[in-house]
Amino acid sequence: MLKSQRLKGAAPEIESLRLGMNYTENDLEKPQIMVNSTQGESHPGSYGLNQLVEEAVIGVWSKGGKPSRYTVTDICDGIAQGHEGMNYSLASREIIAAMIEIQGQASPFDGIILCASCDKSIPAHLIAAARLNIPAIFIPGGTALTGPGNLSLEQIGTYSVQYHLGKITKEEFTHLQREACPSCGACQMMGTASTMQVMAEALGLALPGTALIPFPLKKIRDMARQAGEQILYLVGKDIKPSDILTKEAFNNALMVHAAISGSTNAILHLPAIAREVGIKLEPSEIDEIHRRIPYLVDVRPTGYYATEFFWYAGGVPAVMWEIKEHLHLDQLTVTGKTLGENLEELEKSGWFQRVNRYLENYRMQKEAVIRPKHNPIQAQGSLAVLKGNIAPEGAVVKHAAVPREMQDHIGPARVFDHEEAAREAVLHNRIQPGDVIVVRYAGPKGSGMPEMFYTTEAIAANPLLSSTTALITDGRFSGATRGPAIGHVSPEAIEGGPIALVQDGDLIHIDIAGRGLNMIGWDGSQKTPAEVAEELSRRKAKWQAPASRLQKGILKVFGRLASSAMSGGFME
Repeated sequence: MLKSQRLKGAAPEIESLRLGMNYTENDLEKPQIMVNSTQGESHPGSYGLNQLVEEAVIGVWSKGGKPSRYTVTDICDGIAQGHEGMNYSLASREIIAAMIEIQGQASPFDGIILCASCDKSIPAHLIAAARLNIPAIFIPGGTALTGPGNLSLEQIGTYSVQYHLGKITKEEFTHLQREACPSCGACQMMGTASTMQVMAEALGLALPGTALIPFPLKKIRDMARQAGEQILYLVGKDIKPSDILTKEAFNNALMVHAAISGSTNAILHLPAIAREVGIKLEPSEIDEIHRRIPYLVDVRPTGYYATEFFWYAGGVPAVMWEIKEHLHLDQLTVTGKTLGENLEELEKSGWFQRVNRYLENYRMQKEAVIRPKHNPIQAQGSLAVLKGNIAPEGAVVKHAAVPREMQDHIGPARVFDHEEAAREAVLHNRIQPGDVIVVRYAGPKGSGMPEMFYTTEAIAANPLLSSTTALITDGRFSGATRGPAIGHVSPEAIEGGPIALVQDGDLIHIDIAGRGLNMIGWDGSQKTPAEVAEELSRRKAKWQAPASRLQKGILKVFGRLASSAMSGGFME
């Protein structure tokens, strides 16, 4: 884009202001590229991003552009755990996206590079890219290495419960804490951070093979420089996010999500990204895709291996190669080529064989991590959307992590209006095998939609409860959550959704194969559907909404404007 077009109508002071920084007069004539990252001393996923930013900046310079560094630092769900900070997590996605939108609209840029590693920052960046709709490329921040003994961060929650129960010593627990994060990068399992790196690549907004490169490898810096070079190509061809983010691209991402057993939080983020380009992702579509795409990737928390091994096994391209008969291979990507062309080029160049050689260090074959399609972990994807009289608009469960005996379960409800009370009940043995724990008023409008990681870890660490006890909530779960955990129940309790009407002792039926989530009786007795409907109607007539917990600041704004969880939990 010529300078005269880019700056048409802009204030005359803009050149003076830019020359007051590190611009030369020649720089004013170059394509202007915003390089926006979450670099900061907030957590390991963002701490090292300056290294990738500097490589991207070199790439921009090398192709004749002028880079400008911007930052909007993110927060860490791990650090926000266990206190009020968790209520801010989903809201942070909206604020990061809004701040990048403000930065991008207030200053004229020809293109944008976005660099992030983690849970809310990646979807925030993709939302902002779609909203600004100028040529854009995303740089994934990579994965951390595992600690000694194959230790990864999500295991600390389990060890914490074991320490609380006296099963390990303080010294043992302290040692594990010290060793769980040996490098920068996203947490070492297919939690939300890793899932969203994968989703960025699967959507076509990141270069092929770049999601979840182990951060210590030089290859991640090479990739960042290549992305800096590639943005100038995108600017020259005027390839924008709206050209890449089609309905078929989102379907591709959902198919990859099924194959990797991705975090349930992606079902919050993908609809929010899609909305920015005028696409609606229906819960029924998400469920249908997961029914027909096999689950292939044996990576934590559902599987065995850490995410560095996922990349060594070929990463996103290897998964796509296995399911390519289902994918829309004609979709445009940030390479300027189609998805199908990208995969063919990787195959012809020997890229798969080169990355697979890392597995030789561990005497492993790639099939141990990414199963071939003819030998899947399970024939269907990892996620199901349930509906019923508790969740008329839907709820989400990662059924790949649910024990077989809990896939069809009837149990009495144990109802809590605060997650902390539910956790205490688990830790102090007030929950019985077979119970269905219900945590409500935890949705986007109710309390910002915190995750229930500590409660689910307390359940998973208790051998009497781990395969017998479910948790249902209008809140959400950590990407590290295991077991029978059903979240995103919509409508949420604060809006009078049926989850607000459930009482202690109500019989709850979880039917994953039938995609059902229903109250079917009370007082130990099953009732007819008509009797249950009548009882729920009676309770609704007496129900009164409690005062909102979100009484000040950004959470008050978020609670007032947030959409339902099943539509993406965005501010509208």
